[in-house]
Amino acid sequence: MINLLAQNIGIDISKDYLEVVFSTLDTQRQVKVKASRKFANTPAGFKEFARWLESKRAAAVELRILLEATGVYYEQLAWFLHHQGYQVSVILPTKAKRYLQTLGHRSKNDKIDAKGLAQMGLEQLLPLWQPLSNNIYQLRLLTRQLEDFANQRTIFLNQLHALSHSAFALKQVERNLRKLLRTLDKSIQELEQAIWELIYQDPELSERAEKVLSIKGVGRKTLAVLLAETNGLATFERQGQLVSYAGYDVVENQSGKRSGRSRISKKGNGHIRRVMHMAALVAVRCKEPVLTALYERLLARGKAKMQAYVAVQRKLLILIWRLWRRNEAYDPLYEQRRRRQLKEYIQSLEAGASLSGVSAADKNTVAPATARATQDELPVPVGLGALFQVE
Repeated sequence: MINLLAQNIGIDISKDYLEVVFSTLDTQRQVKVKASRKFANTPAGFKEFARWLESKRAAAVELRILLEATGVYYEQLAWFLHHQGYQVSVILPTKAKRYLQTLGHRSKNDKIDAKGLAQMGLEQLLPLWQPLSNNIYQLRLLTRQLEDFANQRTIFLNQLHALSHSAFALKQVERNLRKLLRTLDKSIQELEQAIWELIYQDPELSERAEKVLSIKGVGRKTLAVLLAETNGLATFERQGQLVSYAGYDVVENQSGKRSGRSRISKKGNGHIRRVMHMAALVAVRCKEPVLTALYERLLARGKAKMQAYVAVQRKLLILIWRLWRRNEAYDPLYEQRRRRQLKEYIQSLEAGASLSGVSAADKNTVAPATARATQDELPVPVGLGALFQVE
């Protein structure tokens, strides 16, 4: 008798239907499809799916469910399954597509996609999905609508500008554009007020917000978008996870003797990158010491302005994350002070080595290995100084 090692259900989600495939992995490492069915993407369909699932599963074997994040159509099902106590994982469509390509399928339909998701869930240990809090969901809806309204306002302003320079201007068109702009301006003000009231409902949240907003270039909209898109900046345990999520991770292009151009992946949350772009521009323009020093240093190395600004965006994102998680105030002169203290420390070690008869050639071995100072990383104790370290 062959025993089962794991069970997984892959679900391909569309606006109206759920294409479900139930697969198992046995002790001989064989993946087998046990059942498949289509359900309506409605609350009634979710309940019917749960009953069908319980009639098929083996109670003593771990069961996981893998969904693809198809727009917003997966959210109701994910919430339902999570509240029912099932282990649910949600992956991006790009990741699912890349995996399905490795299986060598030449055809593509909903059932093939669901079968591939079920197999992927059996072969890989994927992180479990955790729902956002109600406040974070509200904040995300508000910030995304604010972004949409701001984009529409820019479009109408451009149309009004073009109309004013056209050969023939029509007053009716101009009145309509100005009316739309007044409506958008009022709506944008209401959204900004609602966003900030939502953040300030929590005293601890508002205290942390004030500390982060002391950084030049970081405004209320920037902070609100970061909180909304990262579940209150609490989703990530390491800064590398946040950098990758925002799409700032570096993609290398090297093979053998060929060395191509490295770039950031941009395979991440575009809402974060958009607000960080403006925040970095303002931070450099306002001469924020740490960020401006990084920007000027990269320009001196021959980097393009946009490359330098992207580096500033990345460092500013990490800075905000560390300040928020540690609930610490921002000190713009901290890095300069620590660099001076480090220099004095090394000088004192060198002076002590000279008095004890250590030769000049051995002075480099006196300082501990952790006392390696670079422009972007300082050997300081865990605390605010770690804000400026790059993993």
